[in-house]
Amino acid sequence: MAPSAQPGTGPTEEFRFPGNRLGLPEDGPGAVAGWGRRVLALFVDWLIAGLVASAITSKPMWAGGNDYTTSQLITFFAMTAILTGLLGYTIGHRICGLRVAPVRGNTTHTAPPGLVAGLIRALLLSLLIPAVVYDRDRRGLHDRAASTVVVRR
Repeated sequence: MAPSAQPGTGPTEEFRFPGNRLGLPEDGPGAVAGWGRRVLALFVDWLIAGLVASAITSKPMWAGGNDYTTSQLITFFAMTAILTGLLGYTIGHRICGLRVAPVRGNTTHTAPPGLVAGLIRALLLSLLIPAVVYDRDRRGLHDRAASTVVVRR
């Protein structure tokens, strides 16, 4: 067992880079995704949900209104839960080269997270606050609750 580092002397063996504690590489495929790609994927998914909501409500996206906003949120939730749970990525994730990997213990897997994890993750993501509270491995509360991590493809 390596001796622990003194405060201010640099990273410890436990945390060297995001994903290290989960057995993920520092760079390349399988590494924890950066914020830029994640925010862009979220924007793409929200835009697609808006287009679908616009078709459902017969209102243009810019018109807004309670029925449109509700339709967009429900569409975003359903799309995120189903695609993430069954495929391991949303349309935005796919475009941005990301995937959602399940975490079991201290390791990640290549299989999709499953529908229950997709539902938990989508519900908390729809609330927004859990997504902006995150740990050193860049896992938001929604990822922690669903036992997932967003990685590069």
